[in-house]
Amino acid sequence: MTATVTIDFVSDVVCPWCALGATALEQAIGNLAGEISVELTYKPFELNPDMPAEGEPAVQHLMRKYGRSAADVAAGKKMQIERGKAIGFEFDLEKRTHFYNTFDAHRLLLWAAQEGKQVALKKILLRAYFRDGENPSDRPTLARLASEAGLDAARARKVLASDEFASEVRQLQALYRQHGINSVPALILNGTHLVSGSQSVEYYEQMLRQLAAA
Repeated sequence: MTATVTIDFVSDVVCPWCALGATALEQAIGNLAGEISVELTYKPFELNPDMPAEGEPAVQHLMRKYGRSAADVAAGKKMQIERGKAIGFEFDLEKRTHFYNTFDAHRLLLWAAQEGKQVALKKILLRAYFRDGENPSDRPTLARLASEAGLDAARARKVLASDEFASEVRQLQALYRQHGINSVPALILNGTHLVSGSQSVEYYEQMLRQLAAA
């Protein structure tokens, strides 16, 4: 019988390391298809919950928040691009001009989970932001991306225009912070094991095999 592993992938859609981690995990899951079944759910974590609607220029934001120099930011971007190329995730960080508020994107992802389309939407949101430079706080953009994921655009617009899933996002984020999760990605495996940071495909494969055998 195929073993099953559950994964709560705590992340943000403007986090490059989350994009890398999600891509590597997807490949690991694919490599183990038929051997291990994975139930993957993306959970919300806002890196910048106080970010205004207009966002903040990306380089300025990274320098201000993390105390980095412009050279440090440039080196970090180069590293992320190289890591992405190695696993097939395309970054165009010249188009990623700003960091944005992601609260509405997280609400939409919780709705998408109910519709069985969350993984598809998460992948599209990451691509739209990091490759195409789109704004994940813009509601018409979010509704269009939901449609690309196979979701009903009219229903997406209705969710975004309301406060649906707002309390759920806040409650989950508070829960994770109470449990010491202050940075992402963070993977909660089978409800008990925590893996922090973006890891390699090989690491995720080994992790899944160990849990499946436990």
